Amino acid sequence: MAESTSTHTEEPGGTHTPNFPPFQRDTFPSQLLWLAITFALLYLLVARLGLPRVGSIIEARQSRIAGDLAEASRLKGEAEEVLGAYEKALADARNRAQTIAGEMRETLKNEAVQNRRALEERLNARLNDAEAVVARTKAAAMTNVHGIAVEAANAIVARLIGTAPSDKTVAQAVDDVLNR
Repeated sequence: MAESTSTHTEEPGGTHTPNFPPFQRDTFPSQLLWLAITFALLYLLVARLGLPRVGSIIEARQSRIAGDLAEASRLKGEAEEVLGAYEKALADARNRAQTIAGEMRETLKNEAVQNRRALEERLNARLNDAEAVVARTKAAAMTNVHGIAVEAANAIVARLIGTAPSDKTVAQAVDDVLNR
């Protein structure tokens, strides 16, 4: 019968020992040798090829980060300058607006005062004209009243005493009463 390649071998006591090479004692030293050779080759391969590439990538990334941070710092400085200029321009604009508003208030106040004075002058002129009209009307009315008072007094005295007094005497008596 042909020998089968089994992963187990039977030992005389009925115990099985595996036929797997890493677990066999007689192949252990050669496996350690090949492990050391393979490790050394892989270490050299990684050290010569892989690590320089990874190192260059890390350096490039660090320099890019440093450049980005420098650019961000520069842009932050520019933004602060622009913000300062904006705030200064805004403060200047507010000051100019307040100055213009103050000047406008003063101008409007002066115009209002001038308009009020002009209106007062026109009203005073109209009032003077009205007072003159009233004085003329009063004088005309007083002239009429004087004439009416003289006629009425003359008629009253004539009726009371039966004879009419002279117009000059009645006019002088009416003048004395009105001028008191």
